[in-house]
This record gives sequence, C-alpha cells and structure tokens, in this order.
Amino acid sequence: MLTDGRTRRRFSAGRLIGGWGLPALAVVLFAVFALALPDTFPTMDNLTGIIYAYSISAILAQGAMIPIVTGNFDLSIGYGLGLAHVMTLQLIVDAGWPWPQACLVMLAGGAVVGMINGFLVEFARIDSFIATLGTGSIMYAVTGWVTDGARIFPGPRGLPAAFTDLYYAKFLGLPVPAFYVLVLAAVLWIVLERLALGRCLYVIGSNPRAAELVGIPIRRYVILAFAGSGLVTAFAGILLAAQQQIGNPSIGLEYLLPAFVAALLGSTTIKPGRANPWGTLVAIAVLAIGLSGISQEGADFWVTPLFNGATLLIAVGLAGYAARRRTRAGGQA
Repeated sequence: MLTDGRTRRRFSAGRLIGGWGLPALAVVLFAVFALALPDTFPTMDNLTGIIYAYSISAILAQGAMIPIVTGNFDLSIGYGLGLAHVMTLQLIVDAGWPWPQACLVMLAGGAVVGMINGFLVEFARIDSFIATLGTGSIMYAVTGWVTDGARIFPGPRGLPAAFTDLYYAKFLGLPVPAFYVLVLAAVLWIVLERLALGRCLYVIGSNPRAAELVGIPIRRYVILAFAGSGLVTAFAGILLAAQQQIGNPSIGLEYLLPAFVAALLGSTTIKPGRANPWGTLVAIAVLAIGLSGISQEGADFWVTPLFNGATLLIAVGLAGYAARRRTRAGGQA
C-alpha cells in the first residue's frame, strides 16, 4: 500500500510537471530576461513588438497542429504561406481586385490545397511527409512563376489602409493579431475538445485501427484536417501580405520550422501526449520570449536557427515521451 501511494504521488507529480512545466518555463524565462534587461524587456513596447513579430508564426503553428492531431504532417505550410501572401498582393496590386474579394479567394484556395494534400495522403496512400513536401515544392514553383522571381510593389498609392489595418490595427491597446491568435486557439479548442469531430480526429491520430473498427470515416476526417491546415495557412499568408506590403517570392520557409517546433512542443503541455491549441500557444510564447530575450542580449544571427533546431529536437523527444506516458497511464487505468 505504501509503495502504491508513492507510485501515485510520483505519477501525480509527473502529470503536474508534464502538464504545466512549459507555462512555468515561459514565466521563468520572462522573469530572467526582465531582470537582465529591466529597461527594455518588461515594457509595453517590447510586448507589442513580440506580438507583431510572432503572431504569424503562432497562427501558422495552429495550422500545423491540426494534421498532427491525426498523426500526419503538413510540410507545405511554409510554401503555402509564401504563395498566399504573394497571390494576395498579386490580386490586389496587379489585378485590381478589392481586397476583401482577394482575401476570400485566397482562403478558399488554401482550403482546396489542403484538401489536395489530404487526397494524396488518404487515396494515393502517399506518406504525409512526401505528399506535402511535393505539393509544397509545386507551390514554390507557382510562386516563382507568378512573380517571375521579382518582388511585387504596390506602387505610389500603396495598399488600401483597411487591408494593412488587418495587421497593424490595435484593439484594447494591443495589436489586433494577438486577438486573431487567441480566437483561433479558442475555436480549435472547441472543435477538438468539445465536438465529436475533434474526438474522432484524436482517435484517428492515436489508433487508426480502432477508429476504423468503430466506424469513423478516417479518409473524410483526415482530408478535413488538411483542409483546415490549408485554410489557416492562407489566413496567415494574408496577414503576412498586410505586414510586408511587398510580395517577396522567397519568403515563407523561415516560418516552417518555428511552426512545427511550437506544434510539437505544445503536445507536451496542457494535454501531454497529444497536440492541442493551448499547448501550441504556450510553446510559441516560450519561443517568442526566448528569442526576443536572446536578441536583446546581442546574440549573433546564427543563434536563432540554432535555438529553433535544438528546440525542435527537444520537442520531438518530449512529445514521444509524453505520448508513451499517456499510453502507459491508459493501460494501467
């Protein structure tokens, strides 16, 4: 009995650390940099800068998380981000479309690209890594073809103020992208945690055979997951266009690694062992605080990719460990 009590206490402590260790790390990192850089780090200006710098990464990370729930990966999101931002500006600047119409078309196009990824994975039976890497390469080629390798400039009149305000406006004193991130995380939380659709997606990701036996239409739900990823990626691309205001055919890939780091690292917290929107949000906060603090400390340019790469390896290891703990806990129950 005494041994069982100690085991339960260790298990409870492990769950507490696994569930809330990452949020605690975010608080500790913020406190450390606030003490080290008291004049610049714990300021409203710095908070605003962090939100503007990492909101697109946070949105893209939520998009990357959706297929991960089903046990798949969408490596096309970086390419899709670049194509969406270029095509948005192409339609507004060169084609003369009203910006709301251009944005709606891009959102629809993003969902269609995601559905194509899902069809390749489920019907062509191509591994998600290969399928999405292939479609991503095609999207990169389309980006180069559309722009002819040159940047898209809006001209002397610039872009419509209402369009750029999608990114640069403020609400309640905070940049409006912060609210996009929070609303998106809340919507995904409702879908994944409160709706039957989300429960089915988690079953598919954890045990496809069991999902098939209970009659879950796996193909349909996986395609929906990829469509959701494409939709969110297109939304991030629209915001990137509003932020950059210049179409750059080479932009997009640098957002891929932080998005996957956040999505994988997020699966180790809040709901350890499975990808979840609030964990992804906490993970991007850790990355944003860490990279912002390192940058203000005067780190060299190569520190950022080193930080992202090392964090990705740690995230993958922790995600696998959390999944195994969850499986063992389910077996013991």
